Amino acid sequence: MGKILFWILLGLGIYLLYRASKRRNQRHAEDRRASAPEVEDMVRCEVCQVNLPRSEAILTHGHFYCCEAHRQRGEGSTGSNNHDQ
Repeated sequence: MGKILFWILLGLGIYLLYRASKRRNQRHAEDRRASAPEVEDMVRCEVCQVNLPRSEAILTHGHFYCCEAHRQRGEGSTGSNNHDQ
């Protein structure tokens, strides 16, 4: 009877260690996924040529701008570029 109880407790202990190890590994994997930076497309401002994330850019008539001032400058210069040359 004592040997049977010993083997049952030993099996239970191994099972509990296995479960604890598995949980720890899952948490570690979730932490790595949560801390990984999200990749975002970069676009270039039509006026100053600076690269910035698409989510921060201003899109007007198919052109990207880094700020409102450059958007206005870019829209204003589309018709006047031919006259300057």
